[in-house]
Amino acid sequence: MRIIVLMNQAAGTASKEEISAATVEAAFRAAGVDATVEQVEGKAMAARARAVLDDGFDAIVAGGGDGTVSCVAGVVAGTQTPLGVLPLGTLNHFAKDLGIPADLEGAVRAIAAANVRALDLGEVNGETFINTSSLGFYPPVVQERDRQRKHLGRGKWLAALSALVKVLPRVHALRLTIKVDGQTLHRTTRLVFAGNNEYRMSLFTQGERKGLDSGLLYLYLVKRPSRLLLLRLALRALFSDAGTTDDFESFSVPSFTIENRRKSHRKVLVFLDGEVKSLAPPLLYRARARDLLVLAPEPPRPTGSPASA
Repeated sequence: MRIIVLMNQAAGTASKEEISAATVEAAFRAAGVDATVEQVEGKAMAARARAVLDDGFDAIVAGGGDGTVSCVAGVVAGTQTPLGVLPLGTLNHFAKDLGIPADLEGAVRAIAAANVRALDLGEVNGETFINTSSLGFYPPVVQERDRQRKHLGRGKWLAALSALVKVLPRVHALRLTIKVDGQTLHRTTRLVFAGNNEYRMSLFTQGERKGLDSGLLYLYLVKRPSRLLLLRLALRALFSDAGTTDDFESFSVPSFTIENRRKSHRKVLVFLDGEVKSLAPPLLYRARARDLLVLAPEPPRPTGSPASA
């Protein structure tokens, strides 16, 4: 097996020099895998992945957090080259949902097993996401959180809470037209959340999905444009699944469209797997069913299934 590992040199674990290119290469060598390891700047990750896509590697491995993995996934999706995941970020939602071990040796073993799964990913206006996308108050909260981490040196959790308190009072409600499930909805809301498959509605804690191959996006809309409601939901999401409340309107669909009724010509801030991008409406969301090949363990079968007998 011959692979290339693209490590984000600014990823949480790698940036602290706990894991180097040499240690990653040695771990793969011990597992019987011929690995070429490169450290890449985050902004150059997509270009580097595209450059090596046709070089005959059996897999392209993304070393970093969810943003790095999502970036490489967007390049390899729709091809016959599978994605490998080394969870070197802070949260690593995608790796956890796939059952990929958090330690280097365990993650390497999962890749070396060469078990290929065909999974879904989401797409909006040509931009892909492996976990979640959202509109409303959350993208500016992420921008402010990252600003505080960079300029004030705050930790992720403190910066997130501080950003929430600072941004929430001034964020405007979105007046949207949403075409979903054969309906045209007119909604005023401060949060739209789209999950690649059914997703635990948790803003700052570990998300959980039972599967990644349903071919559906899960759309959640906060019913009322109340700042106090958003604060309550955000605080609840620190500890539990906020999606279990009656404050959300939800749909599970293969696609939907969002238009901004207030200023339709203006771009909208959209959160995608840890990154914030400015996209021009209408926002065309769709699930790309089983379009991403990933090296990952098979999910455990339910107790009592024929295979477990």
